[in-house]
Amino acid sequence: MPTSLFPTPSAPPSRRRAAPSPADPAVADKALAIHARLCPVYGCPIPYFHSLDPVSELVSSLLSHRTRNAESGRAFKALRARFPDWESVIDAEVPEIQAAIAGVTWPELKAPRIREVLIAVRERCGSLDLAFLGDMDVAAARAWLEAIPGIGPKTSAAVLSFSTLRMPALPVDSHHHRVAQRLGLIGPRVDVGPSHAILRAQLPSDWSAQALYDNHEILMLHGQQVCHHRRPACGRCVLVDLCPSAALGAREP
Repeated sequence: MPTSLFPTPSAPPSRRRAAPSPADPAVADKALAIHARLCPVYGCPIPYFHSLDPVSELVSSLLSHRTRNAESGRAFKALRARFPDWESVIDAEVPEIQAAIAGVTWPELKAPRIREVLIAVRERCGSLDLAFLGDMDVAAARAWLEAIPGIGPKTSAAVLSFSTLRMPALPVDSHHHRVAQRLGLIGPRVDVGPSHAILRAQLPSDWSAQALYDNHEILMLHGQQVCHHRRPACGRCVLVDLCPSAALGAREP
């Protein structure tokens, strides 16, 4: 990540496609096989769960870190009900913001972070409007976002993918990451942040935003519904023959 708070992207805006590094062909084939098996199970194409503008999606993503969707969703609604717009959040005192988002994990850390990130966005582009990211390629848009302290790979990908920008970026949450590790798509010591580039490189570079969104959603849903953290339900998993960790011990039937 660049050390300057407000760097200028090194690459000029161009097409919206990412350019991931090449993946091991065998692992890429496996990633495609996994996608093909899970899509019928979870109903691809999967509808987008909301349609927020990019700045609102940025705030929503910051709230969601290490927090269940229900709690972060309630906190986001409370924040919008308490403040008429994001400029008002910048003008507010941190305790006011913290009180509005009290239901999330670490509200005492997220409240100042949200305010600081919004200030940085406004200072970098002159307003709280990130629509211009849609004119950049994915790599440049993610670099622009990640140059702001407090924004990492998951948040940048979420802003581009989940917001009304609908750009072809691949977010990786904790469920997605766990399933990918158990399936051998990433190594056991690869953290969530670095996994973004690895998992994106395994999928076709020309995949649409919808296809990449589906890939994230099906792996996330599989982690929530079958490949649980403590007792994965290998007995009802459609990927069991592709999973090197399935035979490592007793699992939920």
